Amino acid sequence: MILALPGFLYYLLTAEGKNRYKPLPFFGPKQLAKTSHKFHGKVIPDTIYHQLPDFKLYDQNGNIVTAKSFDDKIFVASFFYTHCPSVCNTINKNVNALLSDYAKNNMVCFASITVDPQRDSVAVLKKYSAQYNPPGIKWLFLTGDTSVIYPLARKGFLVNAIKAGNDDFIYSDKLILIDKEKRIRGYYSGTSNNDLTKLNDEIKVLIAEELRKNDKPLY
Repeated sequence: MILALPGFLYYLLTAEGKNRYKPLPFFGPKQLAKTSHKFHGKVIPDTIYHQLPDFKLYDQNGNIVTAKSFDDKIFVASFFYTHCPSVCNTINKNVNALLSDYAKNNMVCFASITVDPQRDSVAVLKKYSAQYNPPGIKWLFLTGDTSVIYPLARKGFLVNAIKAGNDDFIYSDKLILIDKEKRIRGYYSGTSNNDLTKLNDEIKVLIAEELRKNDKPLY
């Protein structure tokens, strides 16, 4: 059954799933590498895709979180702030619902990064996250310094995040799908039911891709 699982999951995505399987795109700048590979006898240059840079933030339990914390993980990132009047609550409720589908899957986790770290301290995030009671390290609420968070949003996740006024923040409502190599594979509106369904499907696509990497032939 273990050996058959990757093929079965792939079958579901290609034949029975709502969305037909196709490799997910890579977002962000890319460049050709000096290396290459052969495909059907043709030499094809390898591509270097945009990856998240390293960073240092803190989760709701005061633990240090870096890019390495997500090694060997598929994760979904988003931005918010705790005193956001409405949109953030909708997004986080949707993330919470999505998380329930992957609560027992060790490959998938979630990260919500505050755009107002001056007010959203570790203690504030701890209290805020309690309403969702996230299991273990499946959902990290992250804070840190604006000198880290804002450039990480713009140059890493390629979305807006900035303080525009005393209580006014410009930030993206997108849920951002990141693969195990820290590459961006999709953007989805955190307030759209259709986008959430698509995200759920495409998380499964990434899971299938990872399982197929480790799927060794029987003979």
